[in-house]
Amino acid sequence: MDDRVDDDLDVLAPTPLDRLRRWLGPPRAYRLTRSLLLRLLGVVYLFAFIGLTRQALPLLGSHGLTPAAAYLDKLAGLGRGFWDEPTLFWIDCGDGALTAAAWLGVVLAVIAVAGFANGPVMLLLWAIYGSFVHVGQTWFAFGWEIQLLETGFLAIFLAPPLDPRPLRSRPPPLVMIVLYRWLIVRIMLGAGLIKLRGDACWSDLSCLDYHFETQPLPNPMSPWFHRLPHAVHAAGVVFNHVVEVGAPWFAFGPRRLRLIAGALMAGFQLTLIVSGNLAFLNWLTLVPIVACLDDDALRWLAPARARAWLDARIAAADASGRARPARPHRVTAGVVAALVALLSLDPVANLASSHQVMNRSYGAWDLVNTYGAFGSVTRERRELVIEGTRAETPDADADWRAYELPCKPGALDRRPCVLGPYHHRLDWLIWFAAMYDRAGDVPWLVQLVWKLLHADRGLRSLLAVDPFGDAPPRWIRIRRFRYRFAGDAAPGWWVRDQEELWLEPVSVDDASLRRYLDARGGPSPIAE
Repeated sequence: MDDRVDDDLDVLAPTPLDRLRRWLGPPRAYRLTRSLLLRLLGVVYLFAFIGLTRQALPLLGSHGLTPAAAYLDKLAGLGRGFWDEPTLFWIDCGDGALTAAAWLGVVLAVIAVAGFANGPVMLLLWAIYGSFVHVGQTWFAFGWEIQLLETGFLAIFLAPPLDPRPLRSRPPPLVMIVLYRWLIVRIMLGAGLIKLRGDACWSDLSCLDYHFETQPLPNPMSPWFHRLPHAVHAAGVVFNHVVEVGAPWFAFGPRRLRLIAGALMAGFQLTLIVSGNLAFLNWLTLVPIVACLDDDALRWLAPARARAWLDARIAAADASGRARPARPHRVTAGVVAALVALLSLDPVANLASSHQVMNRSYGAWDLVNTYGAFGSVTRERRELVIEGTRAETPDADADWRAYELPCKPGALDRRPCVLGPYHHRLDWLIWFAAMYDRAGDVPWLVQLVWKLLHADRGLRSLLAVDPFGDAPPRWIRIRRFRYRFAGDAAPGWWVRDQEELWLEPVSVDDASLRRYLDARGGPSPIAE
């Protein structure tokens, strides 16, 4: 009798696997999760490609600041090819190909936003955008470029293989949801740890006293955030650490903790969107955060009418025998998971290192990367003001007129822009250029000056204000100032001081300018 009781107790005793399943909760569905994730990724792709329709030729075209064709020719001369820089532009890198690729990306992104996303659509989006990234040179040297490529790569296998209706097709393999959670863990931990290991202001809780004023492209809300009391800023830094270092650990936890972590991370990204213009970085980071939600959570968030509409479509898919992922899809997803696990070794080692680096790829294809943001925060805002004059002599009495970019602070009475996911690449790079001591350290900016002296049509398309039109100035100079938000009682949005001449006046006849350009491959071609 006692033996039988002992046997029954052995059968009823939970195994470690049973305890793990009980801790994680019952299985959940992820059709709605997949649909929302792919649509949001489509929005990011859409703005990225819209930006390329306007900026690709002035930056990378045959008359661009850094022509992509010349870059590929240089790589070919070094014996490098497609497997070193995987881009479709090895086939054709002319202006027509760049333009066609950008517009094809726009069309495909619209299809994804409309809710018609399958494997081939996501593959084409990833391949086309990756082709731009790998010829983009300094204009694509942002962490969110490789983040978009990794996010887009996973989407190829999250999406239905052929059926372009994510809601009505078979559900995604669970492992793909897990891979997106692994991505957000690395993104958030990378950003959090680089702060704790980097600038001391993240430890003494003072970084936000400076950040809103000195960030690359402030928006109209940034002055309000900047003027908040130090106690609020300090609390914001603490919240940053909680979200970036603490919350990601629960992406794989029990459902309630996972949803809380997802809500914290999403709220944090939305706060960053409201307080600044970080291109599409925060919008892109929301994409893997969606993977922390399941269909039940999204149904709860949806209005009653939308919930009924969604339920009807999912029920129709289940009734038609599409309640589980197809076996080939599951096998493919498993192979992708194994590849990601193998390629994660270097990013994990970087996260664990006291010499952690930000935003680095460990392979030519940018499949699994390491991330980070704002490991250091500048205490003062330096801005370059590019000016021209038609005067014969470039002295203080000359009529100097300033060029203005769409979002970069310049004129003191210009309201900061509202940018959303759109990315003004030239504005960002000029913010970085102001950190250098002299123009000679920034070759592309010297090329920009050369083009302004010739009234280059392509470059002028990137400007908000061109005071000279088709007739170029005789001289160009660049001054650097310290910019600060104007006080409540002061007119305008900015005040500036600490003027210094960053680039002395130069003209097309300046021998030193021509020698500098010739030593670096010659002047960029001019677009008439």
